Amino acid sequence: MATKTTTKNKTTKRKRSTTKKKLVIVESPAKAKTISKYLGRTYSVIASKGHIRDLPKSRMGIEIENDFTPDYISIRGKGDTIKTLKTEAKKAKEVFLASDPDREGEAIAWHVAHILNLDVNDHNRVTFNEITKETVKDAFKHPRTIDMNLVNAQQARRIIDRLVGYSISPILWKKVKKGLSAGRVQSVALWIIIQREREIQKFQPEEYWTIDGVFKKGRSQFKANFYGLDGKKTALKNNDAVQAVLSRIDPKDDFTITDVKKREKKRQPPRPFTTSTLQQDANKKLRFRTGRTMMAAQQLYEGINIGKEGSQGLITYMRTDSTRISAGAKHEAATFLHENYGAEYATNHPRKGKLPEGVQDAHEAVRPTSVLRTPQSIEKYLTKDQYKLYNLIWSRFVASQMTPAIVDTETVTIDQNGVDYRANGSKLKFEGYLKVYAAGKEKDNVLPDLKPNDSVRLVNNQPDQHFTQPPARYTEAALIKTLEENGVGRPSTYAPTLMTIQKRYYVKLEARRFVPTELGEIVNKLIEEYFPDIVNVDFTADIEGQLDEIEEAKRQWVAVVNEFYQPFSKEVSHAEKKMEDVQIKEPLAGFNCEICGAPMVEKMGKYGKFFACSRFPDCRNTQTIVKEIGVTCPKCHQGQVIERKTKKKRTFYGCSRYPDCDFVSWDKPVGRDCPKCHHFLVNKKVRGGWQILCPNGDYEESIIK
Repeated sequence: MATKTTTKNKTTKRKRSTTKKKLVIVESPAKAKTISKYLGRTYSVIASKGHIRDLPKSRMGIEIENDFTPDYISIRGKGDTIKTLKTEAKKAKEVFLASDPDREGEAIAWHVAHILNLDVNDHNRVTFNEITKETVKDAFKHPRTIDMNLVNAQQARRIIDRLVGYSISPILWKKVKKGLSAGRVQSVALWIIIQREREIQKFQPEEYWTIDGVFKKGRSQFKANFYGLDGKKTALKNNDAVQAVLSRIDPKDDFTITDVKKREKKRQPPRPFTTSTLQQDANKKLRFRTGRTMMAAQQLYEGINIGKEGSQGLITYMRTDSTRISAGAKHEAATFLHENYGAEYATNHPRKGKLPEGVQDAHEAVRPTSVLRTPQSIEKYLTKDQYKLYNLIWSRFVASQMTPAIVDTETVTIDQNGVDYRANGSKLKFEGYLKVYAAGKEKDNVLPDLKPNDSVRLVNNQPDQHFTQPPARYTEAALIKTLEENGVGRPSTYAPTLMTIQKRYYVKLEARRFVPTELGEIVNKLIEEYFPDIVNVDFTADIEGQLDEIEEAKRQWVAVVNEFYQPFSKEVSHAEKKMEDVQIKEPLAGFNCEICGAPMVEKMGKYGKFFACSRFPDCRNTQTIVKEIGVTCPKCHQGQVIERKTKKKRTFYGCSRYPDCDFVSWDKPVGRDCPKCHHFLVNKKVRGGWQILCPNGDYEESIIK
């Protein structure tokens, strides 16, 4: 009997891969998205979304008697993020901390390590100055331990700032009004603005005169200015001095060319951007506020999707005070310049062969990650702000690697009877770096062919009276430059500092310049009197120097904080006892409350000034402050055009009868109609001044400077 054998078909199921991934923790989701594409499937990249631990908001949070031990707590609202970090860390094969390469980034890494119970002595810290595939991959080959010197420098700054803010602010709340604040850097910034305002108020204008002449040789005319008498430079302080000069000139006689000096001058290219110079140039050239600049820079650094290349970090880390450039970036720039502009425009020659490893400099200037990504080639992938800022950064970096511009200059001295005039001419001989980065419009001023002993005729002589001008108020760019020159604050502190002093209404912007308010004057006066070191520029700069020494392991952070706190605590005690209450008089509105009949007063709120009842909080009636411009609404012809502001404080113009009339205009109506199309005319800001024009483009008047 044959035996039947049954064969069982064994089905083999594919087992899912249980290989654990390596976890990378960065600060922002945008940065996480960019990096994850570079590292591949074996890595998982998530974001902590900034700090996850900080000092508590409701109290000082520092154990002063216990060596200033900070009481860090999880930041409110970060519970879900912390939970996710812990969950992912448990599943991970390894955990890497890849926050930004500065003190703040090092502190974030340290706080994350604490939350996740990671050993700070493990090699789990990864830093890179630019977010490109090669740089990121190379950085993960060389992880290091958390740098506690950087952490302690940031911790010392945070503690000192907390001691200042949480000691002085409550005194200001009690003695002046609630909602005020004082800070170590913001108080100095306010003091600098007020010092400038005091200089302006004390300024006494002084009279001086100039004499502008027009001379002629053959058919050519040229301008020259009065220089001096008998070969010596002479100042014209009044009209008598001018008349004395004019009396020595015989209009019938020619002038003689006594000296012609020709020189070749080199204009050196600018250095690449630091954070501070980037903020200054963006403010001057792009009219970007500091916060706007840093927001666009952050986006460019963290990565933008640029088509086939995917998400790419377009600039190096934007918080730096260094102007150094890596060897790799110099090599790429030299190659680019040779190929696109010619050897005469490049300061360096491209190297042959491979570049040495480790070409990245950990603290470079702000530059494009690849000079080959020209602004025009990626414009369609960028927002307007991103493009403008990238173009500025790219142009400045390329210019920094170019040869100087060469200008031929000529100085001509013209004399008659000991009265000297001077004419200055210039002509751009070689563009150099100006080919890509011009500071302004370069105009040649070519003089006619003039030689010693040539005779020229005076065609016109124009004396003009002038008066010296007071120093200008600070723009954002000028204030940042002053803070940097005095060593106050660091690149990362400028934007929040300027934002805070405006938010507290200590200063306001008028024509893009800082003007201190009455409240700012009061707060500054109190801090000057009771906390002189806090508004002392040298003292604040010295603190920054000591923080640098902590970073360099030359000082212990507890000792630095203690040296600051001991005298400061005595000033706090003195202020609490001696500072008198300050009554801020709220201006009367000039009319009474329609609800209770009490006088209405002018108050300052989050979005600016408004009218409120003087019996607040018993009566909570408020009204918007209406600023009429003296023009009847061009749409309904009944209401008045009033000035309004958006929540972002942008000015626009609307009808007082809103919502019955929905007239609105970004530009200020002038109360006249276009003579061609009868549309209302507006006063619009244009390059060079203001211009009255028709929005339809049918009519415009001359520019008023």
